[in-house]
Amino acid sequence: IVVSQKGWVRVRTGHGHDAAQFTFKAGDMLYRTFECRSIDNLLVFGSNGRVYSVAIAILPNARGDGMPITTFIDLASGTRILHYFAGAADVKLLLASTAGYGFTAQVGDMLSRNKSGKAFITLEQADALLPPAIVRDEDSALACLSEKGRLLVFGMTEIKTLSSGGRGVILMDLEDHETLLAAQPITQKGVSVSGIGRASKAQTVSLSATALIPHSAKRARKGKTLESKIKAVALEPVI
Repeated sequence: IVVSQKGWVRVRTGHGHDAAQFTFKAGDMLYRTFECRSIDNLLVFGSNGRVYSVAIAILPNARGDGMPITTFIDLASGTRILHYFAGAADVKLLLASTAGYGFTAQVGDMLSRNKSGKAFITLEQADALLPPAIVRDEDSALACLSEKGRLLVFGMTEIKTLSSGGRGVILMDLEDHETLLAAQPITQKGVSVSGIGRASKAQTVSLSATALIPHSAKRARKGKTLESKIKAVALEPVI
């Protein structure tokens, strides 16, 4: 599934596609690609906390630029599309907000035949949903990164699964007017922190399980400031 920044979607069959070869309308570019099956679904996450689902089987092929996702869903007036995810019904996702709350749910929990979507994630007016992250069987912990560069790591068993949706539990204790930048399920291999280093250069720092010990605590704690001098902006699990 090829999704553009402006919400145009299309399906390419087969494997091993080179994303660099994809073309888009003027002023548009790639948002992300998803490898899945024709029986799976594409989830569209709105700023209003609703999740819209579209069967992969009805999406257009890749002969052209595709079609706008709004062709397949009824997006409420004033609602922005924040994220997309495509996959099987049994895939588990972490859904976290910039307010520091989160929970897990399966793709199947969010499916709806209603084009107006399904109310699923409770968001306050100033909150936004972070990119949904896959929770794999081997993931044993959750890493949370705050806007001020604090990192907190705690066990995945402390997260609730809410099949009917909601707000979830407090993942990290945030200070006034601070937001949660990222939340990422990880294994014992650790996590990579990416950000901006000296001379405004992009930089990535990998933290092993041992290096994460000072940042490990119970859920809803403040965590510990990263020793690295980079301005952290994202997390990725070490594979």
